[in-house]
Amino acid sequence: MDSPFDAEREDSKLAEIHEREEEDVARILSEKYGMTYVDLSLKEIDNEALRVIPLEAAERAEAAAFVKTAKTIALAIHNPNNPDLPKLIEDLSARGFTLQRFLVSKRSLDKILARYADLSFAAESRAGIFIIAPEMLEQLTRESGTRAALEEELTAATAAKSLDRVSHILEIIFAGAFALRASDIHFEPREDRTLLRLRIDGLLSDAYYFDPATYHQLNSRIKLLSGVLLNITNRAQDGRFSIAKGTSQIEVRASFIPGGFGESIVMRILDPESTKVSYKELGIHPKLLARLETEIRRPNGMLLTTGPTGSGKTTTLYSFLREIHAPEIKIITIEDPIEYHLDGIVQTQVEGKKYTFAEGLRSIVRQDPDIIMVGEIRDGETANIAIQAALTGHFVFSTLHTNDAAGTFPRLVDLGADPKSFGSAVTVSMAQRLVRKLDPEKKKERPLTDAEKAMIEKVLAPLTDKTLIPEKIETVWEPAAGTPESGETGYKGRVGLYEAIFMNDELADFLRDNPPSNEIAKLAAKQGYLTMAQDGILKALAGITSLSEVADTVDLPR
Repeated sequence: MDSPFDAEREDSKLAEIHEREEEDVARILSEKYGMTYVDLSLKEIDNEALRVIPLEAAERAEAAAFVKTAKTIALAIHNPNNPDLPKLIEDLSARGFTLQRFLVSKRSLDKILARYADLSFAAESRAGIFIIAPEMLEQLTRESGTRAALEEELTAATAAKSLDRVSHILEIIFAGAFALRASDIHFEPREDRTLLRLRIDGLLSDAYYFDPATYHQLNSRIKLLSGVLLNITNRAQDGRFSIAKGTSQIEVRASFIPGGFGESIVMRILDPESTKVSYKELGIHPKLLARLETEIRRPNGMLLTTGPTGSGKTTTLYSFLREIHAPEIKIITIEDPIEYHLDGIVQTQVEGKKYTFAEGLRSIVRQDPDIIMVGEIRDGETANIAIQAALTGHFVFSTLHTNDAAGTFPRLVDLGADPKSFGSAVTVSMAQRLVRKLDPEKKKERPLTDAEKAMIEKVLAPLTDKTLIPEKIETVWEPAAGTPESGETGYKGRVGLYEAIFMNDELADFLRDNPPSNEIAKLAAKQGYLTMAQDGILKALAGITSLSEVADTVDLPR
């Protein structure tokens, strides 16, 4: 018996075949006309681009703008031979726009033209700025205080069929990230879905899964905002944009890298409020803080802070710069990239081989600065120029990648610096890590085990200043049990662990022979300041953080 003919299903199949044929024809014609082909079926259309060309003009020329970044327009062209097209292009050029031309199918052009109907309802955005309505931000921040609430909001928004669905999903993601104090937003495509992850207090946590179609739309929208190329998916791209949050703007740095199932996207949230924290609130021990307050006001010298990526080095240096900034002092920085803008300070940014750290530092010295901040010393040329600057009447702040403060000096030697210059140039070597702080309302005290007591005594034994050791070492603090549904961890925010070595005559003589870092650390212990491990132990005993958090961050004896 013959199966019944399903007319609806057959029509659907024919429509799909027709769409594929239409895209294939557009792809072939793009080669003929020397234009880039693009399929807009899964790409987000930029409302600001639509506003550049009136609907009537777009329909007549069979061309419409779908991306606008500053004065650059991505123009979708369906018929390159349309007689009204040259007039449209001439008009756009006369208005100062630079055009990137793409050949599209009729289906793609129709998608752009259909968006004009929604244009009057869309909130206007400036190039490179994502605007969240204040009332929306307040609502989502209030309701997305937990990962469970964020998931619920995203589920509802993803299921919606509105034309501004993608923008609404992004609003929820950013508002949820603000509410949860996330520093980074990750999109990780997999074979059948894309994972959204948030880095909260230094640790990544899963937040939501998006279907492939929604992910591709979010990808296009984020690319539009970031000012990167939509049709490039096989190489890394970097961009940035701002989020208008009430009366302030938060910078977002976006990174795109190709993967097996789509581009991995990471957005770093650069909240300027985080740099406004005083250096007194970073968690630096009072004894070390008192010495640093003197050292950072020297007329010349160098302060180097070390640690891995994400250990808070830049925030520490910015807090020092804010403290010593005064009208009579000229401060110039060279960074890669400029993450936060500081009022009253001249900030410059490296640009590939055209403007490197070494080239920039060489130029900065000729700008008559009092204080110079170099984002990172990566090579011997930069190290030697920085040392010369410190020896010739400038105070230099910079960072290195080493494990501890003692490792600073062997690292400089590895880069080609002369150890005989360290005594006169390097005044302070610091190292730091970040640990999560216990939530004051969600922590509990418990007795130390015998093994933990023995470990703590071993860590504190080399400390020459015994006044820093608590009289009683009996208990420690840890997070109270949270609920998996709420994502509660018992931690809230982060605090630094610090150590520092200060230059003196004995250390300067010792460094001339390039000793290993462990020998430098032994000599520096005589100065009586805490190591990062000792700082962590004291913070755990005081209930600022937990012993397990310290053990996960710095090396403790087993």
